Amino acid sequence: MAHIALEEGVPGIVSAFGFRPETAKPMRELAEILLRGPSTLTSAEREAIAAVVSNGNECRFCQLSHSAAAAEHRGGRDADYKWIEEVKANPDAADVSPKLRALLQIALKVREGGKKVTRDDIAAARAQGATDLEIHDTVLIAAAFSMYNRYVDGLATWQPEDMAAYRPMGKMMAHEGYVRRAPEPVGAGSR
Repeated sequence: MAHIALEEGVPGIVSAFGFRPETAKPMRELAEILLRGPSTLTSAEREAIAAVVSNGNECRFCQLSHSAAAAEHRGGRDADYKWIEEVKANPDAADVSPKLRALLQIALKVREGGKKVTRDDIAAARAQGATDLEIHDTVLIAAAFSMYNRYVDGLATWQPEDMAAYRPMGKMMAHEGYVRRAPEPVGAGSR
């Protein structure tokens, strides 16, 4: 049961956004820019960063919905869903570019605390071809998703148990974005 009066059957952050639309607007816009805006990192890579951070923060809703978005950006095949699960489970051994691997290490450190990122971490990312913009956006994705994760879990939002509920969310986020409309409720469930 949510800690405050959130709309029944509306999952995760969407219910919190509905509670206070004026704060939802800039949060949605930030997600849109970071995850779908112009970048030399693919949207799948940026969604993977969000999913890895959310997984580390144990935010079920965010890690599953952004995992689905990452998979959808890659084509939405079962292999794409398997790929993101492998990335979350072990970023060091996953089938990602050396640059993304270095950026994921930075993101995981930001998740723990910004001061954990060292000059060596940045040098390692640069050695793999990461640009200042990619490093900047990785840090901001990790910081923003730590906030989003705490927002979702701090209000005890309703989160679907059925894994199948996250695929349509991921598809919508990947193909329609974060500012156009909210995902449809996935059905009233017990909180």
